[in-house]
Amino acid sequence: MASIEMIVAARARLRGHARRTPLLSSPFLDEIAGRRLFVKAECLQHSGSFKFRGGWSAVSGLDAAVRSKGVIAFSSGNHAQGVALAAKLHNIPSVIIMPSDAPKLKIANTRAFGAEVVLYDRVNEDRDEIGARLSAERGLTLIKPFDEPLVIAGQGTTGLEISEQAEEEGVTSAEVLVPCGGGGLTSGIALALEASAPGFRVRPCEPKDFDDTTRSLASGKIERNAAVSGSICDAIVTPQPGNITFPILKRLAGAGIVVTDDEALRAMALAFTRLKIVVEPGGAVALAAALFHGDALESDTVIVVTSGGNVDADIFAMALERFG
Repeated sequence: MASIEMIVAARARLRGHARRTPLLSSPFLDEIAGRRLFVKAECLQHSGSFKFRGGWSAVSGLDAAVRSKGVIAFSSGNHAQGVALAAKLHNIPSVIIMPSDAPKLKIANTRAFGAEVVLYDRVNEDRDEIGARLSAERGLTLIKPFDEPLVIAGQGTTGLEISEQAEEEGVTSAEVLVPCGGGGLTSGIALALEASAPGFRVRPCEPKDFDDTTRSLASGKIERNAAVSGSICDAIVTPQPGNITFPILKRLAGAGIVVTDDEALRAMALAFTRLKIVVEPGGAVALAAALFHGDALESDTVIVVTSGGNVDADIFAMALERFG
């Protein structure tokens, strides 16, 4: 299981490799949110998302002999890029299994990082079966996108930074809103804050119709989504919470918050105009929750994670045209 000790160890391995991303603010966003709002800009992380942290943590944490054979991962894009870049920097091969309908930018970037990309039909093919077969054939180590302790530990380093940066701002109590797919980032941050900032509470944020974590926290057991695609928030569309991540969230997280695709697009436009950062739809759901669902919040201060910025130009242009 992931632990604060693993997060601290991951931070040591990440030192000099991952960016300490900034904690941004804007009086314009504070006014919309009706409270003090800070934005942890993980869209500025290497590979364009927080996933580099988990990718590096997992690759660097492998035994050298095992690592040298290469790694394999499945992802709609951000985990793919994080693992591919980590593998490239370790000078080892990587194979990434991606859905054929993943954003073109994410597929192109993954290949540019040196990975062999295997595309599959997410409706009619089983990525787990493909991954297991290729892993067995080539001796590759599978790095899961969220249900892997080394990955969770890497993502949790975001939480250590949040606690330090919040302290610099004089913040001792806040709700921390996190875009949530399988729960690797959300659970990692929750573990880190439990140890370093106990006055903070994590809140998972999800797109409408793909709110498996929100429903799971409400029912107390893992719930599945009815569909596997259909939201522009592709980065956080997963079938269900992880078997490792959900118990952590059940113990430490507050209730989930669900936003619409339009709210995510509007948050993208506001992030660009007020903070000058590019955020993808899935990476913007926590900001959308803070800006447009204030009635679901209890704290006078909220910290949101913008988890990724790997958005295709047409989607970004649509956000600016409609809400910019």
